[in-house]
Amino acid sequence: MSDEQWVPGSKAELMSEIKREWKSLMDVVAKLEAANKITTPDEGGWSPKDNLAHLAEWMNSLMGYHIDKRPPEAVMGLTKEQTEGWDMEIINPVLFERNRNRSVEDVMAQLNQTYEKLLAKLDGMSFEELLKPRYPGEDPEKRPLLLWVLGDTSEHFAEHRETIAKML
Repeated sequence: MSDEQWVPGSKAELMSEIKREWKSLMDVVAKLEAANKITTPDEGGWSPKDNLAHLAEWMNSLMGYHIDKRPPEAVMGLTKEQTEGWDMEIINPVLFERNRNRSVEDVMAQLNQTYEKLLAKLDGMSFEELLKPRYPGEDPEKRPLLLWVLGDTSEHFAEHRETIAKML
């Protein structure tokens, strides 16, 4: 999360941005499905389906850990050691392995359900809640929850959309 990160000025702006990026992602997914490339791995071994499972995992983490403040290992189904320090070089490969043999239908169902659940959760929150520090005692910078919402939704959708669009 850079210092020049775009930050919405209202909840309506936030929700609009999340939905816009989601639609862009789903448009690319539809093209990949039509081209029968949804399960084709890239140079790194991740298929578009794997990227989508990854997005569902991180939206779930956003809801359970960042918003509901549950322990990360409980939310993500990982060990405490795996989540300690939030090392993506440890966490992401574990999530990848857990999801790699799932069907496209299963991944898409989970992805869509998780997205809808997240929209409902965000809809029930005020913009003021999103501007409060995520974990005031743990984050010396006292960054707002909003930054994690953006990071696990619109920014993450755009990042993975760009990655999987290369398969077209």
